[in-house]
Amino acid sequence: INNIMLLCKAIPTPSFRWVKDGKKLNWMGHNGSGNFTAHGDKPLSDYQGHYRCYADNTLGTAMTHTVKLITESTPTLPKQKRSHKTAEEGASVVLHCNPPRSSTIPHIHWMDKKLLHIGQSERVTTGLDGNLYFANVLKNDSRDDYTCNAQYISARTILPKEPISLTVTPSNDVARGRKPQLMQPQGPHSSHLALRGHSLVLECIPKGLPTPSVLWKRMDVNLSETGAWTDNHGRWLRFDSITQKADGEYECLASNTHGSVTHSYTVTVEAEPYWVKEPPSLLYSPGETVRLDCQAEGIPTPTVTWSINGEPVAEVDIDPRRRVTGGVLVLKDVVFGDTAVYQCEATNKHGNILKNTYIYVIELPAQILSSDGVVYQVTEGGVARLHCEAFGSPRPQVTWESEDLQNTLLSDSRVSQLTNGTLELFNSSREDSGVYTCSITHNNTSITAHLEVLKRTVMLIGPQAVQVTRGGDSWLDYPLLHIGSVHIHTSISSDPLLHIGSVHIHTSISSDPLLHIGSFVVEVKEEKHPEGKWESHRVTGDVNHLELHLLPYSTYRFRVSGVNRLGRSNPSEISEAYSTLPTVPESYPLNVRSESTEPGTLVIMWEEIDRRLYNGSGFQYKVSWRQVQAHHWSHTHVPHPPYLVNGTRAFSSYEMKVQAVNSLGEGPHPVPVIGHSGEDYPLASPSKISVSVDNSSAIVRWQPVDTHTVQGHLLGYKIYLKRLGSQGGRKHREVREIKGGRWVVEVDGNKTKEVVTGLKLYSLYELSMTTFNRKGEGPHSPTHPFRTPEGVPGPPASLDFESPSETELTLHWRPPTQPNGQLVGYVLQYQQSKSHVEVIYDPTVTHLPLDGLDPHSRYVFYLRGRTSAGQGPPITRECATLLDGVPPSNISTVVGERSVNLSWVPGDRYRNHSFHIKYLSKTVGGKWEESEQVNTLQAFYSLTGLQPGTHVVLHRSTFNQPSWLQSDFATQGWFIGLISAVVLLLLLLLVLCFIKRSKGGKYAVKDKEESQMDSEARPIKDETFGEYSDGDEKRSVSQPSLCVESKLGSDDSLAEYGDSVDIQFNEDGSFIGQYSGRGPAPTGNESSGPASPVNLDPPPPPIGPSFAGILDRTS
Repeated sequence: INNIMLLCKAIPTPSFRWVKDGKKLNWMGHNGSGNFTAHGDKPLSDYQGHYRCYADNTLGTAMTHTVKLITESTPTLPKQKRSHKTAEEGASVVLHCNPPRSSTIPHIHWMDKKLLHIGQSERVTTGLDGNLYFANVLKNDSRDDYTCNAQYISARTILPKEPISLTVTPSNDVARGRKPQLMQPQGPHSSHLALRGHSLVLECIPKGLPTPSVLWKRMDVNLSETGAWTDNHGRWLRFDSITQKADGEYECLASNTHGSVTHSYTVTVEAEPYWVKEPPSLLYSPGETVRLDCQAEGIPTPTVTWSINGEPVAEVDIDPRRRVTGGVLVLKDVVFGDTAVYQCEATNKHGNILKNTYIYVIELPAQILSSDGVVYQVTEGGVARLHCEAFGSPRPQVTWESEDLQNTLLSDSRVSQLTNGTLELFNSSREDSGVYTCSITHNNTSITAHLEVLKRTVMLIGPQAVQVTRGGDSWLDYPLLHIGSVHIHTSISSDPLLHIGSVHIHTSISSDPLLHIGSFVVEVKEEKHPEGKWESHRVTGDVNHLELHLLPYSTYRFRVSGVNRLGRSNPSEISEAYSTLPTVPESYPLNVRSESTEPGTLVIMWEEIDRRLYNGSGFQYKVSWRQVQAHHWSHTHVPHPPYLVNGTRAFSSYEMKVQAVNSLGEGPHPVPVIGHSGEDYPLASPSKISVSVDNSSAIVRWQPVDTHTVQGHLLGYKIYLKRLGSQGGRKHREVREIKGGRWVVEVDGNKTKEVVTGLKLYSLYELSMTTFNRKGEGPHSPTHPFRTPEGVPGPPASLDFESPSETELTLHWRPPTQPNGQLVGYVLQYQQSKSHVEVIYDPTVTHLPLDGLDPHSRYVFYLRGRTSAGQGPPITRECATLLDGVPPSNISTVVGERSVNLSWVPGDRYRNHSFHIKYLSKTVGGKWEESEQVNTLQAFYSLTGLQPGTHVVLHRSTFNQPSWLQSDFATQGWFIGLISAVVLLLLLLLVLCFIKRSKGGKYAVKDKEESQMDSEARPIKDETFGEYSDGDEKRSVSQPSLCVESKLGSDDSLAEYGDSVDIQFNEDGSFIGQYSGRGPAPTGNESSGPASPVNLDPPPPPIGPSFAGILDRTS
């Protein structure tokens, strides 16, 4: 199907959405466009429905009216049988067309086998149903090629039906005649419904012998007042744009010498909704009242509904400030949040109309937009309007003052002020001249306006009727113009039936030079056509004759006015009507062209001539055509374009001309133009195709097709390329590659070569070519295979590392995703200076171990793939080995009432190391106890379940050797002695201490412990106890090395750990001895794989699990 596009635009560009039949569409715009496009990827019927577009931004949501989309397939004709009709001479006959039904009414053309239109008249007429009606048949009506052609303009389709054969036999009844009867419409009465502004055709097709004449009339008023006119040889009464005045009763009278018949019509004119009053879009300030008045009319009366930002008011939250009564919406005490788009929609059974009103609540300073110092001129007795348009939010109040401050302007009954600030002064006099000032209330902004009241020119006497002899001059007395003391007498001399009229103006010059008539304005209007307007012609005051060129077959009226230094007078009374004689057309249609789209047809199109240039009745177009270099012209007469010629050869050249004719004869002969019949698909494809390959591009050359095989305008060629796969096979990837391996290169014009780029190296391709014109593409040429050469490969897909020991690295990589040929191996460069090169000759190898590396250095690795064409670009990684792990030495302790929290910082680049914590309670019968296995990456461990006041010694045990953590806790007696000494000095503290001990056995050192817990233990407890990861890593198991993807250097340094930590502290948590040693160096960059980005900031130290989490592990 053709693409369907529904337009939706807004300024500035908002976000769009579409709704179909009340449901939101899954639609996405392109490049900010709101247009909805259907490309035919679904059944055509799926797109039928009612559509509406919504556009929204921060100020609200606007929406369009509902668009109804009707979809249908192209009309087709079923298989038919030829029909034969036999009738007696003088009888009536109907030849039926019955075109396929469609949402758009087809144009019907009755033609013969020579594709000439069947001549029509009052006796032979085509009806609205497409049938051909004969009021009576004659002997020469016998023929076997009456063919009905149904033209569907929207579908660009013409369907010819099977020819009908008509045989007329002689009859003696011809002499007796037949009384008129109606073939269409049937019955005595019919009713018709029409919509205002649409067209309506009433049909009256009689039969009888002799051929009846038809007379149309309106039952109550003159038919001319309805705007109707007869068409189709008087058988149709047509209303082009029907109005309410056409509503009423009509009658058709068909009569001949044997009698008459009538048919009455009732025409009811209804109307779709139309606006009577639309609410304007305005700015409001907070606290104002908004009143939106929306009035619509229609037949039947439409229903008015309101929406806010596209949502019906009934579905919006109830707001007591808002009131809706019919077409009026009132919103009191508006706030900034009331800024929105308010929609008023009027609906009746014939349709709906929509108005988006934009309400913006904002505060802006007041200003006057009208210009300052404007001079306004008005004649005496006229209306002066002084403009003062103000802008602001809240809406500024405007006041006017005159030079005479003693009187208030608005106290004068002749003066009124409009809501937009304009001052109106009615029946102005010379005394009103002066300076007027417009100012804004409570603001010092103002402008001035200067009013000049001029003495007016007055017409005293109107024109008088005269009688003249045909062919003679007529003198029409025009009024006396009184301008001061000047007297002017005007008259018109014209033959009412001449092409060229003349207007004579006679003046009597006043002796007062100040009141001299400076010029005359002669106005002429053509009245026969509704679009006629008054046209002005100005002459100087000393000229008394004006010659005007008038159109033939037209009716004119004239009027004259005078101008002096004080202004222009009112025009004189309009003269009587003057008509010009008809004549043959004086022009011919322009822009004659061929708009043929289907093969075998020639569609002749032209621009229609203005009705005012018909120059007479019975206007038609004479269409002539012939093949180029042919001798004889074919002719036909049609009322309007286009004209269809069938049976032509595809894309044949024709001479065409269109001439204007009327009942008096033919107009001027135009110069023939050349056009072509409809195009057809090309018959041939390019030949002698060759391909020259250069790496990933190719030059395609071919021999162009013969112009006779194009069968249309050659638009170019299309090159179809298909990648068959890699030359090396790689069958497991063939399917995926071939799916995306087809594309088309379009070559415009009649070129003979084209450069095709974007080819993949080391691949097999095939191409074919077609020729295309406006109709479409021709056949494909034979496929032409070619191949692209081998090239250097792309970089390897990945590069990973493992470090089994401090001096070993194992490299793992994946082959390049774009080998561009057969891989023959890899080249590895490493060391700081890139001096070491490893050449790998086996392309199947994907890993390489390296030993003897310096554990204190970082290495940069460059890995490249190789084909026979050379080395490709490298993948680059920076890496260092992992050092053997050691137990932590910089252990910090935080003592609680029943626990000890241990924390340390893991060393950078060190392998994970496991150890145990042993502790001994120095009580009677105390034994060494051991914690579960702990690793260095935990960074934290909590020893819980201790008794208050217990003397504990900690011992760290590794897999190689133990190390001690001496911690002598003070005894409870010593602590009590210390507290007693403090009590002697601070009696108050002693009282507080005993109060706390009486509440659960707590003692004063608890405050100190809690202060330490607040700053150290609690953040760890609250934030870091999550999933525990097994840190029981053995030294023999390799770990990912510390590598990065860039060439950035690392600031990594190794922390030095001691073998033991000796810490003594009392049970209150105070340190007796503090371990002193070298602190950890700043951590460097760390990566777990080649795809990790470079981390320039050191990561936080890993956090160990809670004690409960450790208990779940097996040692």
